[in-house]
Amino acid sequence: MTRTTITLPDDLASALKREARRRHTSVSALAREALAERLGLGGAKRELPFVAIVSDPDPAHAAARMDEGLAEIADETLAGIFEQRDRERRDGRRRS
Repeated sequence: MTRTTITLPDDLASALKREARRRHTSVSALAREALAERLGLGGAKRELPFVAIVSDPDPAHAAARMDEGLAEIADETLAGIFEQRDRERRDGRRRS
């Protein structure tokens, strides 16, 4: 196993610690599980998002179009992550 250090925003680090405590596991084990699941290494097959097939004679233009498409996917993914985090926060407040 390789030891890796990452820097997390305070709110993400707090959420990770809280979830690890809730599951009675270590932060490292939970981070490994989350990364494996996100990267499709958790056993389940991961669907690959394909932006589009770009056929453009100008490679710079084709690359720019691919970058735009990938940026959209990243924005949608991050929006989903933040929506889930916000839902979990609201649910946590309701239980308290």
